[in-house]
Amino acid sequence: MIEVADIHKSFGVVEAVRGVSFTASPGETLGILGPNGAGKTTTIRMITGWLPPTSGRVTIDGRDSVDDTLLVRRKLGYLPETTPLYPEMRVGQYLDYRGRLFRMARTRRRAAINLRIDQCALTAVRTRRIGELSKGYRQRVGLASALLHDPPILILDEPTSGLDPSQIAESRNLIRELAETKTVLLSSHILPEVERTCDRVIIIASGKVRAQGRVAELARSRRHTVEVRADQDDALRAARGVAGVENISARPCGEGWVRLEIDASESAGDLREALAEAMRAANRPVRELTIERAGLEALFAQAVEGNA
Repeated sequence: MIEVADIHKSFGVVEAVRGVSFTASPGETLGILGPNGAGKTTTIRMITGWLPPTSGRVTIDGRDSVDDTLLVRRKLGYLPETTPLYPEMRVGQYLDYRGRLFRMARTRRRAAINLRIDQCALTAVRTRRIGELSKGYRQRVGLASALLHDPPILILDEPTSGLDPSQIAESRNLIRELAETKTVLLSSHILPEVERTCDRVIIIASGKVRAQGRVAELARSRRHTVEVRADQDDALRAARGVAGVENISARPCGEGWVRLEIDASESAGDLREALAEAMRAANRPVRELTIERAGLEALFAQAVEGNA
């Protein structure tokens, strides 16, 4: 449904997105994680057609996001982080206006407004001016607007921003319900929300994809910790020679010792014996060798540090 192929985006000498590629299938909820300035919003804007890629290609249901931008936009429901609303309009009036922009017939428009107001829990504020609403209610108006024309693809940028805990739970349940019939692309910096809501996750840092996979698989990744007396380059070289090692970060930990944090592939299992043998063969003393499950938070932190 969504195919992103090696997209780049430059603003003058600044390359904000550097070769991002991924796909999202019908009925899938895909999460995009990354710190501020990582390139998430720029990537989303290229997917929605707001920005053309400097190079690479985005296709939505087989349509190019630049060449067929109007057709692509009709297939999308987009909720940006800062929802562009008209504060002087009343909620029902604004949704009617949005429906007319999508050229929805009156009967269909009224039915859609009633459905989305109910889904997004806006009945109590239907006749109130948007400018009088709390941030949480404004966020829900934006979500209702994005859903109004029943798009097959829903793109949500920080959809729970400004919501209280009960509203967050309601939004999570609504997103899961929508994902049964739609492709959902969700950008967030709240890791627990992504873990609870998304099927698959992409971690972006410094404009690049640093890690991606199903949430359950990433959360099960094994992390080994090794403290070894060695030059950092020698320690990295020895560890990289062990089959099943995927990612390594290293830092000095005093008096000639180096601490390695190593992620292994799911199929590799426990690598402690292999790592110990590799360090023994390199004649490097080891004082610590442990294994633990690395959750999504640890993987996110490692990716942001540029070590994934």
